[in-house]
Amino acid sequence: MAKKWFTYCYYLAMKMFCLIGYSFFLLPLSAQTVTNPQYKDDFDYFWKTINDIYCYWDKKQTDWNKVKTVYGPMMDTVATKSSFILLLEKIINELYDHHAFLNTNTPESQKLVPSGTDIWAEYVNNKPIITEIRAGSGADMAGMKAGMEIIAINDIPVEKAILPFSPQCVRKPDNESKNYALRQALAGKHSDNRKIAADYQSREQVFYPDHPVNLLKVNSDNTELLRSRIIDNNIGYILINNALGNNDLIPVFDSALGELSSTRAMIIDLRNTPGGGNTTVARAIIGRFITKEGFYQKHEFPAEENQYGIKRSWLEIASPKKPVYTKPLVILVDHWTGSVGEGIAIGFDALKRARIIGTPMAGLNGAIYSYTMPYAQIGFSFPAEKLFHVNGTPREKFQPSINVDMAEKKNEDYILQEAVKYLRKLVNRD
Repeated sequence: MAKKWFTYCYYLAMKMFCLIGYSFFLLPLSAQTVTNPQYKDDFDYFWKTINDIYCYWDKKQTDWNKVKTVYGPMMDTVATKSSFILLLEKIINELYDHHAFLNTNTPESQKLVPSGTDIWAEYVNNKPIITEIRAGSGADMAGMKAGMEIIAINDIPVEKAILPFSPQCVRKPDNESKNYALRQALAGKHSDNRKIAADYQSREQVFYPDHPVNLLKVNSDNTELLRSRIIDNNIGYILINNALGNNDLIPVFDSALGELSSTRAMIIDLRNTPGGGNTTVARAIIGRFITKEGFYQKHEFPAEENQYGIKRSWLEIASPKKPVYTKPLVILVDHWTGSVGEGIAIGFDALKRARIIGTPMAGLNGAIYSYTMPYAQIGFSFPAEKLFHVNGTPREKFQPSINVDMAEKKNEDYILQEAVKYLRKLVNRD
């Protein structure tokens, strides 16, 4: 029965192939009241779909069978969609994977990481340290900076504040699960304003990132698909505004690149692309900078190997798209370069066409598939394909060739200035 279910699910997925994250959707049912038995059926569908298709079990400590044992009995009290969503969110935390999420939320849901957060933090020497603040965000405007140690979130000591997001069904402790929980806690709920206490150079300070005065700049410059200009004595600069899933970006990008065609070098800024995208847009951008076809990323679909014992993997090709820009190129990345943005970065690196400058990226796992529960009609997404640099490095482990330590930030846009410095040396040498 399990094999038949998987075969049908896989067939449906392949039939309904979509380039946006390789997503798949079931047809919606007519509006109706969902009963507790139907919620239980949805729970079973949710658990089994992830069990059979999720592709990163090999690097997780999650005991997924225990998840069903622990959370299954809680379904007895589920009577509303909001209570079901709350329970599903707790289960998603067991994967401690920022690329696994529900496609809906309630006001009590945490904001998504990285698209909904402005603070990137991780445990360094067992201390919760901010490694980067999103430029122009509430946290940035409030004065938070890389290098700060988180003390408390909404007056709750940080080690206690992360507990609601810490997986309970792991076989052994995993430091990445603590990093995941820390970032989830710092993201905050949709309904709450955050109060964050942090220590910097032996001085404790309190910050209010969601206070209106700190939010004035957020999204103020993000209404256009991209922004472009000439900087520093004829270097072209194109900033993409989280539009890698919008095919309308393609002609707009082509137009911007055309206006900058006479520049002596180019910077493509992917630091505002946390929302993912599709490979059509990715290949369209890469194609404008290469003169011959080449492999730009590798895919693996482990579910097929798990089912049939036959490995399925393939390399994806990017092709030239005229007119081609051949002068020096830099790609800017940071922790808000997510998914397809990460794919573009590793693609340019694989093709040896650009220097990647910035911080580590979001490190989102693989390509997601999306499914919809048959009764409650709640969508959920999770990684089903592993993605790699063509040299075999997992995409989520890729590091920029020039890695900028934001704790050493010296000016308003440290990463951009490092890129300009690099290009000055390069073009002057030539």
